[in-house]
This record gives sequence, structure tokens and C-alpha cells, in this order.
Amino acid sequence: MQARITVLPGDGIGPEVVAEAVKVLKKVAHIYEHEFVFEEALIGGAAMDVSGNPLPDETLQLCCESDAILLAAVGGPKWDDPTASVRPEQGLLGLRKGLGVFANLRPVKLYKQLLHASTIKPEVIADVDLLVVRELTGGIYFGQRGRNNTDGVQGAYDTMFYTVPEVERVVRVAFDLARKRRKKVTSVDKANVLESSRLWRETASRVAKEYPDVEFDSMYVDIAAMRLVRYPNVFDVIVTGNMFGDILTDEASMIAGSMGMLPSGAIGAHKPGLFEPIHGSAPKYTGQNVVNPIATILSAAMLLRYSLELEEEAQAIEDAVQAVLEEGHRTKDIREKGTTLVGTWEMGSLIADRMANSE
Repeated sequence: MQARITVLPGDGIGPEVVAEAVKVLKKVAHIYEHEFVFEEALIGGAAMDVSGNPLPDETLQLCCESDAILLAAVGGPKWDDPTASVRPEQGLLGLRKGLGVFANLRPVKLYKQLLHASTIKPEVIADVDLLVVRELTGGIYFGQRGRNNTDGVQGAYDTMFYTVPEVERVVRVAFDLARKRRKKVTSVDKANVLESSRLWRETASRVAKEYPDVEFDSMYVDIAAMRLVRYPNVFDVIVTGNMFGDILTDEASMIAGSMGMLPSGAIGAHKPGLFEPIHGSAPKYTGQNVVNPIATILSAAMLLRYSLELEEEAQAIEDAVQAVLEEGHRTKDIREKGTTLVGTWEMGSLIADRMANSE
């Protein structure tokens, strides 16, 4: 296969972790005789420093012309002014919108070697393997917003708005993926309070009838949050709106022991897809060779699976990660007594080398 992959290192630790994922992808290309062409572009704060724009036109064009996109992280204290009209995060939101990637896939899997790192009791989480499908281009993050002043009292508003087609398409993605898993979908909303959630629940329930082979239920977001930390193994596929999905997946990262372990991918009706770790730019660790690159490496595996349709290659990366953890290698965030502490580039090299050794 020949494929063009746009690489967006972004800010903070982004260049460090994305370099390790590219290292592993190059090893995949060598082993399986693919030709991957990597092209870097600016986004976020790094782009603002050069052009004042967190998503330059040339970056969006390059992404649209590629077969897949690997992103690290955006943002940092340098650009962290809540009153600023332009912020790094706008680059990420604009990229998602520009690509039309409306479904964010966030798998949550606990490796048995990391039971110690999880905040949940081992007997509860030993078999956790769930997937959150988060609507990505609508809802409160993209609704109308503003400020007003009434009789000297300042106020602000953000609007959560969804249309039926927006809900339908992301719910269908969830059901299609559930058919390949354990055939259970849980739709999460706040239908007892929010009108937008009532529309969401009505639509999800109607779409569910098209999939009689898949078990379906709806759940309020507060109940879902509670069950994630008490009984996470009851979930298979969770589908929810933009803000709820953002919050629940960060909560779920504690099941896996660290944000440094969780990848994500964003897909739409057409290629390319956008793949990135769920963690941020962690600027205080920049240049220290201490951060965990596994989430970005696993995001690269998702890139192979969902954008390039290379299942065997994706599984090979995931198997290599498992093997390196079994061998006792750990970055700082997941270290425990009796294991070997390694840095960012060492972990990436170990995973790449483990793939080569399994040929």
C-alpha cells in the first residue's frame, strides 16, 4: 500500500510523542512492505506563532489531501489567555469540522499488567474493554455563544444544539461497531432536563430498531459517570454527545491507569480520519523524555485500522505494546515496583523493536 500521512506534532510534548508513533509506523511499512509518506504541518500554538492562525489554510488543505492524519496535542501556557479571541484549541475544532469527522472513537482497555495503576478495584475492572463513540462536530462546543449585560449584570451563554441527522449518523456508527464487538449499545444523555437530550434519546431509540440484533439502552449522563467507576465492565459501546463524551472519556482514562494509555480516532462519512491521544500537550514535561508515548502509538494503530484498513498491521502494534508491558518496561506515569523505568523515546524504540522481533 502507498499512503500519505499528515503528521501534526502541535505543541508541548506533541513533537516527542508523535515522533515515536511515526517510528513505529515506519517499522510497519518496512515489515509489511508498504510505502508511507509522512508530511508535517503546523497546528495550534505552533501555527499561531508563525501565522497568527491556529489552523493555517495550507495545513487544512494538506490534511484533506492525505489518506490519514496523526495529531499529537495543542495548547499551553504561552497561549492560555481565556479572553483571547484566537486560541490553539480553535485549530483542533476547526480541523475536525473541516474534515467532517463527526464520530470520535475512544477505546478504553485495561492491560492486565497495569491493574495497579487503575483507580478501580482489580476484581471490577479485570475484563474492561469498552468503546466510547463521541459526537464530535456538533453540540455545545459548536453552538451559538456569547455574552450580554443586563442592568449591569454580565452573563454568558453556550448553546447545545443537535439536529436529527447529526444524531442519526453517529448512533449508526456506534451500532455498526457494536455488531463487531459484544453487540450492546448504551446511549448517554440528560433527557430528564435538556430538550436537546430528549431529541437525542428519541432519535437513538428509533435508530436502535434498525439493529434488532444489538442490545440497546439509554442512560442519564450522571448515572453513566457513576457506573463507569463502579461497574465499567457492563459497558460495550457508549454513544453520546460532544461535551458528555469529552468528560466521560477523561474519567474512563483512570480505569486504564493513565491518560498516556488511551488513543482516539475521529472518522466521518469519507476519509481521511484524524487520530490522536486523548491527553493534552503537558507543557511542563516538554523536552524531558519522561512522557508516555503509548497513547499516540495506539492512535497510530487505529489509523491503520480505520483509515487504511490494515487490520493485521494495527493488531501487530497492539501486540507489541502488550509484549513490552509484559516485559516490565514502564514510563513514569505507569511505573510500579519491580519494573524498569524508561523514557519516551526508549518506549517507542522498544515497541518498534518488538515488532521487528516478531516477524
